[in-house]
Amino acid sequence: MISFIVSIAVLILGYFTYGKFVEKIFGVDKDRPTPAIRLQDDVDFMPLPAWRIFLIQFLNIAGLGPIFGAIAGAMFGPSAFLWIVLGSIFAGAVHDYFSGMLSIRHDGLSISEVVGIYLGPKMKHFMRYFTIILLIFVGTVFLMGPAKIIDGMTGNIWNLWVWVAIILVYYILSTLLPIDKMISKLYPVFGMAMLLMAIGLLFALLFGAYHIPEIVPANLRNMTTSPTETPLFPILFVTIACGAISGFHATQSPLMARCMKNETLGRKIFYGTMITEGIVALIWAAAAMTFFGNVESLNGAMLANNNNAAWAANEISLNMLGSVGGVLALLGIVAAPITSGDTAFRSARLILADVFKTDQKKIKNRLYLSLPLFVIAFALTQIDFGIIWRYFAWSNQTLATVVLWTITAYLMYNNKAIWVTLLPAIFMTMVCSTYILIAPEGFELANTIAYIGGAFITLSVTILFWVYTAKRQKYLRALPNI
Repeated sequence: MISFIVSIAVLILGYFTYGKFVEKIFGVDKDRPTPAIRLQDDVDFMPLPAWRIFLIQFLNIAGLGPIFGAIAGAMFGPSAFLWIVLGSIFAGAVHDYFSGMLSIRHDGLSISEVVGIYLGPKMKHFMRYFTIILLIFVGTVFLMGPAKIIDGMTGNIWNLWVWVAIILVYYILSTLLPIDKMISKLYPVFGMAMLLMAIGLLFALLFGAYHIPEIVPANLRNMTTSPTETPLFPILFVTIACGAISGFHATQSPLMARCMKNETLGRKIFYGTMITEGIVALIWAAAAMTFFGNVESLNGAMLANNNNAAWAANEISLNMLGSVGGVLALLGIVAAPITSGDTAFRSARLILADVFKTDQKKIKNRLYLSLPLFVIAFALTQIDFGIIWRYFAWSNQTLATVVLWTITAYLMYNNKAIWVTLLPAIFMTMVCSTYILIAPEGFELANTIAYIGGAFITLSVTILFWVYTAKRQKYLRALPNI
């Protein structure tokens, strides 16, 4: 219990200390007009109140990540606590803050375009394809996932595809309509529901008869049932993504960068929401480790239920929060992924609009760009859900890694403290490269070989980055607003 309370305190302290330090490195300009003011179109560029943007951003980046990912990560034991805390403060929140603020400095551009500015046109084209594919994966995962949960909660009274159709119609509307018509109104409600669910679990943990394992040397080991098949490194660092660092967040931050009235709000909206998500993930991880008795029992229960995190989340909510928990579970566990799925499609539309320089004031232009996305996503629903999820997890962390290297290039070009993103970039490169070498959806190499290969790839990427950015420094320093 002590480690859990200290972990929450460290996350909060991280916002006020390291968050302030990162903000100082960036150098906000409170007198600089933001894209929401200069480029207002009442569709995507639109000033919104800070509290509303915070809740929208929180729900955008959260989805099921801090719930399902935290439950799956809890199967490794208290090591999950360390990754959530350290990852959120030194990697995830830094990643989210800079990706959002660089979008503000570049007229609200999507992350693929920002990457292109600092890492060159070839990387920009690659990121356009990569990001759109990732967003379609997200939209598909968060189309089928909630539909299956609702179908199960309602006792299969309707066909699964009826729920898929209903969610898809909502996605189409929320992608096409101005941001203040649906997203701005619904998200704060669902965001509050998700926070209240987490707060309820926190009180249950603190005042109930639950024993949360401590972060002590004896517990900092791989507690999964098959440690060899699921090595703590790198599996844990991909399993807990949104609760520590997630590339999906970089696709969402530009949405809110187009709605902020002042640059000084960046720390609260970008760094702050990631810290909030880290706290939520910490609570869910602790609940998972204690509700079933201990970490070993959690692993047994998950194995008996096909590692279904949705089942575990529902059991925890209903039993720890009672009837109120059932309502909050419906809002949090169902609404959260839906509200990430719709903004995934919206982000994909905006990336395509940036690519083709298409004005988004006219709804027909929005429709032309969005329809192919929905057709592809629906086609992907015919593929096994587990396969899509596994590739989404790896591609999500890979995107985060590319964004960290992009921010490092920005800091280098501006003679700022590059280590704040260089170290996380190197670490995440090692995570992603080792994971694809070791995972079933990758090359399935032996652990030792995968570690050596991951280290070689990481060293090669670091050297190539250094050589490439050194050549581009003169060109980049001539550009405005970098």
